[in-house]
Amino acid sequence: MTKLVFIAHPISGNIKDNVKNILEICKKVHTKDIIPIAPYLTAFQYLDNEIKDDKERGVQANEEFFKRKIIDELWLCGDKISKGMREEIKLSKENNIPIKFYNKELEKEL
Repeated sequence: MTKLVFIAHPISGNIKDNVKNILEICKKVHTKDIIPIAPYLTAFQYLDNEIKDDKERGVQANEEFFKRKIIDELWLCGDKISKGMREEIKLSKENNIPIKFYNKELEKEL
């Protein structure tokens, strides 16, 4: 069965490079067996992370993927575990969603 995997990656900071990296990861891992999703990339197109209400709506939207158990796994990517990724890890644990390390170095940060 095809897995739907949530790609967790830092986005703030150097947003342009982070978006590029996320898209490259999605392209690399997308196969007939794995469908990557990064819904926060869509939210960044119409929500302003600097506006509190927008940020809260984006976080709430992300949470629904975990609470509804839409995803099969959480994949941790990037060079560090961001605040948002820590929340995604917490949501995964609360909802019994397996966590995988795309970047094995991130295991040291947990």
